[in-house]
Amino acid sequence: MSQEKLKDLSRLCIHTITTKPWDIRTAAQNFSEAGIAGITVWRDVLDGKNIQHTGSMLRDLDLRIVSLCRGGFFPHTDHGERIRAIDDNKKAIDEAAALGAPLIVLVCGASPDQSLQESRDQIAEGIAAIIPYASSANIKLAIEPLHPMYADTRSAINTMAQANDMAEQLNSETVGVAIDVYHLWWDPALKTEIQRCGNNKHIFAFHICDWKTPTTDLLLDRGLMGDGCINIRQIRRWVEEAGFDGLNEVEIFSKKFWEEDQAAFLSKITKAYLDHS
Repeated sequence: MSQEKLKDLSRLCIHTITTKPWDIRTAAQNFSEAGIAGITVWRDVLDGKNIQHTGSMLRDLDLRIVSLCRGGFFPHTDHGERIRAIDDNKKAIDEAAALGAPLIVLVCGASPDQSLQESRDQIAEGIAAIIPYASSANIKLAIEPLHPMYADTRSAINTMAQANDMAEQLNSETVGVAIDVYHLWWDPALKTEIQRCGNNKHIFAFHICDWKTPTTDLLLDRGLMGDGCINIRQIRRWVEEAGFDGLNEVEIFSKKFWEEDQAAFLSKITKAYLDHS
């Protein structure tokens, strides 16, 4: 691969969920060979593996471990389930530390059996409960606001304003925000809230893909950059103007792409990144 292209890919990270059919070693070897700079690891690919050895393998392949996905899912109507969620998040912190990942992305959760405000209160309580544990392990926590279509069960945090409010409420250097264009592109306050997030030094991660029109599945039909209607370059510019200098993380859930040859799909990812991001 040419040095010019390598330079262009120097801020590209890919989530293991994006190339879901590959095990983590296969994904890492192919990412590294393609000149991709970083990897975000989903917890499922660590099942049954020595996590420290996995982290060493990724670093040996010159991949920057950007984050571990995912923690969160704090709200429950049952108190015992809320305690179990906190325990699982502490386990995720242990996994991140063993892997060498500096950040955990929080998909905060929600319960359709209670009000959104009750879920939001429980999210704040849950994050507050794990901040000391995360801080002691030197692991940061990124609140990821999700599109409102997921407000029933996946997240009661649905806008950048809500994520910013919660990060400010928690008032910890450990807590920030993950900005995902798929979830936030529609928000008329997005530019202002990105600037606010940057002013507070709370931008911890930036995720990219595209919104296809029409979409065939609310979860598993994300598009490659350039396949849909999101102005990714504009949002990336706002994020960088707000001070973010981290990697751009491609996170695509797609039954269509998972059924393809993953090596060919990886080539599509790098081309779409170069052409549309």
